[in-house]
Amino acid sequence: MVIKVYIASSSGSTSIKKQQQDVMGFLAANKIEFEECDIAANEANRKWMRENVPEESRPATGNPLPPQIFNESKYCGNYEAFFDAREENAVYAFLGLTAPPGSKEAEALLKKAQQ
Repeated sequence: MVIKVYIASSSGSTSIKKQQQDVMGFLAANKIEFEECDIAANEANRKWMRENVPEESRPATGNPLPPQIFNESKYCGNYEAFFDAREENAVYAFLGLTAPPGSKEAEALLKKAQQ
């Protein structure tokens, strides 16, 4: 299973650039394998991303903006959902992955199971 992060390499928005860097930096730092899918340089990526963000996760107006995160073709969420999962030590669950032993997330799951 490959995590796919849909980004825009030529975004004029500094907040979008920072969010993209934040997501990819976190994944790289935690050795979570991911693939960058650029929607600015590849029309097929843009079309696929827009078609596969669920209706309830789309903005009221306009198109979904990057970064958008998928596990293969399963939608995980946008930056806000990623940020929330990171704050709750639940990024692996957010991504649909098993938390590695010894990680904060695995420890939290173990504590819950023991209660």
